[in-house]
Amino acid sequence: MFLSIKNIPKVSWSSPKPLNLKPKFSTFLFLCCGLALFGLGEGLLIVSFTGASPWSVLAQGISLNIDLSIGTITLVISIIVLIFWLPLNQKPGIGTILNALIIAIMIDISIKFIPTPENYISQLLLAITAVFTVGLGGGIYLVANLGAGPRDGLMVGIQQKTNLPIALVRAFLEITVVSIGWYLGGTVGVGTLLFAFGIGPAVAFGLYLVNKIFD
Repeated sequence: MFLSIKNIPKVSWSSPKPLNLKPKFSTFLFLCCGLALFGLGEGLLIVSFTGASPWSVLAQGISLNIDLSIGTITLVISIIVLIFWLPLNQKPGIGTILNALIIAIMIDISIKFIPTPENYISQLLLAITAVFTVGLGGGIYLVANLGAGPRDGLMVGIQQKTNLPIALVRAFLEITVVSIGWYLGGTVGVGTLLFAFGIGPAVAFGLYLVNKIFD
């Protein structure tokens, strides 16, 4: 059952180690495709107009209390999260850097070219699609094993320390983050709640599909 997955699967195109500056072409290709899907999903959630992802809610909430932009706060949060990697023995890689670049580009492309649905039901369906897209993209790029993004690395590190299912760890992180962001004044919508509660199972399902189909 995919909800009980506790480890990132290793497949034929997985990198043997995160710090790999000369990965196989297939590994690099899957990494980029996974990150592109991840960014597309984040962009679709914003376009759906049902609420942003929990980490964006946190950045918004903090920005309302100090004189810094949401973008600057997002960068600061990423740096702080990377510091938390140290006791969790997580190692950065090419994927850690490309995570920020590709996802940011895909979010901008989504916002520019994908229109917001006119009725609420369609917006809600788009939000659900967004969560599954992020989950699939996350599964693909994590299996590539070229370094997780700051938040995913935190998830993997906590999972390895606690041996809890990935779905549970990710859901715990997202719910905690969105709760803090909401308390600080960040805007929470139905899409935010869908993401917070759905991203854990979605990532676990993405890992399951990658292990079964893309090996």
